[in-house]
Amino acid sequence: MTTIKLSDAFVALLARKQLTDKNLVLITDDGGGKYSLQGGACSIGTKFTIIVLDQPDADYSIRLNNAQGIQLWTSNYDLMFLNTGVALDYDQGRISIKDDAHILDRAVQIADGATVLAAFKQGVIAHSESC
Repeated sequence: MTTIKLSDAFVALLARKQLTDKNLVLITDDGGGKYSLQGGACSIGTKFTIIVLDQPDADYSIRLNNAQGIQLWTSNYDLMFLNTGVALDYDQGRISIKDDAHILDRAVQIADGATVLAAFKQGVIAHSESC
């Protein structure tokens, strides 16, 4: 699975936030990843975050192809949680991600990658490893 459907509403949100020309990384936000902000063992595969980067990150080298040409990436690890028919949508002020089988997360966040890494380094936030 290297294709993702992006709704017009989601792409419009990216445009409003001036993110259409950025490198975006879709992560399973499970508390253990490089950019992970939330989650823990109990939430693996149920929380997702889109990380905004100025440059590609070699740890997230799997391109998620989409009709709009948005630079969207993930990793082999994160790909394990995505089945066929993955789609991102924006409705009623929330970003959601689903696949052909079910809704994966109705509250996908967008975070700046450099800010997240700096906060980890400074100890402002810590990786979550518990439920």
